[in-house]
Amino acid sequence: MSNTALPLVLLAEQFARLPGIGMKTAQRLAYYVMTMSDEEARKFAEAIINAHDKVTYCSVCENFTENELCPICDDDRRNHGIVCVVESPKDIAAFERTNEYNGVYHVLHGLLSPIDGISPEDIRIKELLARIQKGGIEEVIMATNPTVEGEATAMYISKLIKPFGTKVTRLAFGLPVGGMLEYADSVTLYRALQNRNEM
Repeated sequence: MSNTALPLVLLAEQFARLPGIGMKTAQRLAYYVMTMSDEEARKFAEAIINAHDKVTYCSVCENFTENELCPICDDDRRNHGIVCVVESPKDIAAFERTNEYNGVYHVLHGLLSPIDGISPEDIRIKELLARIQKGGIEEVIMATNPTVEGEATAMYISKLIKPFGTKVTRLAFGLPVGGMLEYADSVTLYRALQNRNEM
């Protein structure tokens, strides 16, 4: 973009800072923004600023919300004795799409990663422990992704929870529906074997 106007280059660089957006996609987005009318561009910018100003963290589960409590924590029909621990708010949306889970959540806003300098103080672990300490939580489901960081985070948190006498479970991982055994990696196959059910 060396022949491009500086404001456009700066806009592309901002888009490139978003996760999953490479420089080519960032450039496409920047050029697309230039095709917007002034009103559309203003609405787009205002939506970003509005979300940043008005969205905050739920005082109980750390999910994003406009109010003190998110709609899930504020719902008396949910089972507040079961807490599903997830990495980010987008993971809650995935669980809610199943229409099968009726408990509540706790959002960590990250995973432990010493290589990236992310320690227990950088994610919302102490808030989770404070919730458990108050009582009333029967089970904590560790629903972090099956990555090295996800596993390390789940193990670390479960060790901290054990002394409270609260049941800690881990999501079962295995073969996806429609998956082919020959393409499955060894860790996935091992988990599928470990988590097998009686028929």
